Amino acid sequence: MIRALAAFVLMATAATAQTVPEPSDYRMDHYRAPVPDQITGGAAIGPEEAHALWQEQSAVFVDVLPQAPKPAKLPKGTIWRDKPRNSIPGAIWLPNVGYGAIADVTADYFRKGLEEATDGDTSRAVVFFCLEDCWMSWNAARRAIEWGYGSVYWLPEGTDGWVLWGYPLERVKPEPGQPVAEGG
Repeated sequence: MIRALAAFVLMATAATAQTVPEPSDYRMDHYRAPVPDQITGGAAIGPEEAHALWQEQSAVFVDVLPQAPKPAKLPKGTIWRDKPRNSIPGAIWLPNVGYGAIADVTADYFRKGLEEATDGDTSRAVVFFCLEDCWMSWNAARRAIEWGYGSVYWLPEGTDGWVLWGYPLERVKPEPGQPVAEGG
């Protein structure tokens, strides 16, 4: 019953939503905004399709939700705790790789994470996600397509849509080697 209601709400929302055109380049700002319903060179999928890939273990799942850096110049003795991230079980978390422009060190971190997750097989299916209406995952998927990954899936609804369908989440930590901001 809950899934049927969720499906109805999604269809009703989709029917009234305006179509967002796919940009010709990376999204550079306002990353939490309505997203297009496609990605050239890849495939936009919904939570049910993503769940099928997850159950079959036929794709690598890559979470690109940004992670806030530790503030510079915290007073001595201040305790800093990163905000926890609950993600799709088995996903790798590569934070901050979905910005429109990324530093070379961040691109290297992203490439290395993808290479390790796919065992260097650019034909291996990869699902990129973040949250609903988050351009970070669209940018990351587009970047992977440009790097030659041939089976790229994009989950525009991210973990928000995943949870709406009642699928599980688990706590994840960023993959090692994440670049650290100056002063962080």
